[in-house]
Amino acid sequence: MPRWTSLGGALFRVLAVWLVSSLTLLLLAALLPDFRLQSAGGDSLTRTALTAALGAGAFGLLSALVWPVLVRALLLVPALVLGLLVFFLNGSLLLLALDLIPEGRGQAAPQTAVIVAAAMSAASSATSAFLAVRNDEAYHRRLVRLAGRRRGRRAAPCPATPGTVFLQLDGLGHDLLRAATRGERPLMATVAHWTRTSHRLTPWRTDWSSQTGASQLALLHGSNEDLPAFRWYEKDTATLVVSNRPSGAAELQRRAVERTGDGGLLSHDGASRGNLFSGGADQVALVMSVAARRGRHHRSRSGYFAYFSDPANATRTAVSFVAEVVREVVQSLRTRLRRELPRVRRGGLYPVIRAFATVVERDVVVAAVIGDLLAGRTAVYADLVGYDEVAHHSGPAHRDTHQVLRSLDRALALIARAARHAPRPYRIVLLSDHGQSHGPTFRAHYGLSLADLVRAGCGLPVRRRAGRTPSGAEAREAARAALHRPEETDGPEEAQEPAAPHGPGAPRAPDTPAQPVVLASGNLGLVSFPDVPGRITREELDRRHPALLTTLANHPGIGFVLVRSAAHGPVVLGPAGAEHHLDTGHVIGRDPLAPFGADAAGAVRRTDRFRHTADLMINSACAPATGAVYAFEEQIGSHGGMGGAQSHPFLLWPAELTPPAPDGTPLTGAEAVHRVLRRWLREADGPQPPLEPGKDDLRRRAPAPEGFTPPPPTPPHDSR
Repeated sequence: MPRWTSLGGALFRVLAVWLVSSLTLLLLAALLPDFRLQSAGGDSLTRTALTAALGAGAFGLLSALVWPVLVRALLLVPALVLGLLVFFLNGSLLLLALDLIPEGRGQAAPQTAVIVAAAMSAASSATSAFLAVRNDEAYHRRLVRLAGRRRGRRAAPCPATPGTVFLQLDGLGHDLLRAATRGERPLMATVAHWTRTSHRLTPWRTDWSSQTGASQLALLHGSNEDLPAFRWYEKDTATLVVSNRPSGAAELQRRAVERTGDGGLLSHDGASRGNLFSGGADQVALVMSVAARRGRHHRSRSGYFAYFSDPANATRTAVSFVAEVVREVVQSLRTRLRRELPRVRRGGLYPVIRAFATVVERDVVVAAVIGDLLAGRTAVYADLVGYDEVAHHSGPAHRDTHQVLRSLDRALALIARAARHAPRPYRIVLLSDHGQSHGPTFRAHYGLSLADLVRAGCGLPVRRRAGRTPSGAEAREAARAALHRPEETDGPEEAQEPAAPHGPGAPRAPDTPAQPVVLASGNLGLVSFPDVPGRITREELDRRHPALLTTLANHPGIGFVLVRSAAHGPVVLGPAGAEHHLDTGHVIGRDPLAPFGADAAGAVRRTDRFRHTADLMINSACAPATGAVYAFEEQIGSHGGMGGAQSHPFLLWPAELTPPAPDGTPLTGAEAVHRVLRRWLREADGPQPPLEPGKDDLRRRAPAPEGFTPPPPTPPHDSR
């Protein structure tokens, strides 16, 4: 494009935004009593319009010059708080702009200035976006500004080979995606267009631990060995490991890199956005495994400044944040008034956590991905967690999730449009890490928690009122990292109960066994006996607590229990004395694994070989007709074990890539999907260098968190 045409278009856009801002000021001055643009004696319409133009111009200049400096100065302020302070910062800039108007004609009360500044930012942003759509170069520049990436030309020419963008829709199962892309007016119009034209869709099956920690660690680093659940207790260090906390994610990533000897899927010119793990990428933002690090390139909130440095972005996100909080309050109240069941409590901080996941984190991640596209990076992996957070509390297919799916679809459309302006072609791969299964909580349906049931089976006192097991949703820890809050110290349910005879705070006689540690991961429960080294055997457990295994296996809310037998190896127990001996395949009675699919035995057998598998692994029952499960956490949309849609995520890939399984065999396990993603990167003829010591070796870059003892290297194996 000729230079004069480019400059002329830019000047036209500046003048158009200035005009709209001036008209907005005039309108607000007529509507708001505490805001005026005239002298005390009154002015003519022409003079008032000139005053509005001066005020709008001063506000625009201050926003362009002062705002980025102001945001950088406030970078130490927690990102979520900074988003909420946008209104007040904008209002302060407007008051300063009004003071610059000659003869004191511009005046506003502080509270009115906040409203006026927000309205002006919204109006100018809308005008800029409308004008940019009609001009390719301007739209390209708008996308760069949206991503916060003011870059010059690359030092080296961008490769002509295609780049790859992996976009993870957290928690969205295969069947629900198909339902959201059907009909004349699908919920996800962009994805529906892809499925009809350029992409192909297939499901894949997760491992037994169907949750983001296990799936994403394997997807990005090729191994989820020794990751039995979302949270688990390690006897050798007496440590509770939670996969979505900074210390836990850093340790899991370190172990995976040590096990595979490879930096990860993104180790060559990659970017990791909004994930639990880095994948070996040099460019990271909102990545949990590096959230605890310090340094210029590894700040946990490094992606927030790039986004909030644009006042229009900050204003739009702040307004959307408030709207999402209000939407959640209204939806929760509607659910209670209609007496919908099942339901869980949605008060406290949950509306804020939901708004953070569905608005703030989404906007920042999308902006970072667009910046990566315009920079021409080879591989990008981003996680959008909004659907997963809402589905936990509303249900996977509830109408509350429809608006979230629409907003995610718009985000995908924005990324796809940005890809058309990138300096290299891009292939967009859409995938999920797991699905979600619906159903009432175990506590709500049966009147007691899993910990209470275990205590009853052990002959220990049970609480009169069943306690609540806190939810382990990913967005809560992401919000804590954004706020730079220390990790939560909540422990297993056993530690949260009141002290009883031989309880957590009571002295224990030498011959008295310690109380069991009971943990929950969706509809997967874990029970450990901390005073027994290694895995307790079935025979020892029957000697200590003769009624425990029978109590658990025969409970109607429990599908099966995994225990290690000294005589028969790993045994899966079911109701009415049913048993499945995993080593031999021998089944007594009705196979307790039959309702969970043909791959269930292989998944359970693989988990049984993990070093830190709990003494008892308990999977809730699953209704074969509906796929409903009973979560041991406070979630009516859950995942973490087996049963229902949670085990069936999806993979949507461009048709020009080779099929995930050319022979037609279904993909089983996240490690198998990782190998497919690796193959697709190689199909773009991009180099796949091995791990370089000192550069991508996370054993040096990510020291083990305090309290962890590194496990000995475990050779990888394929259990299927």
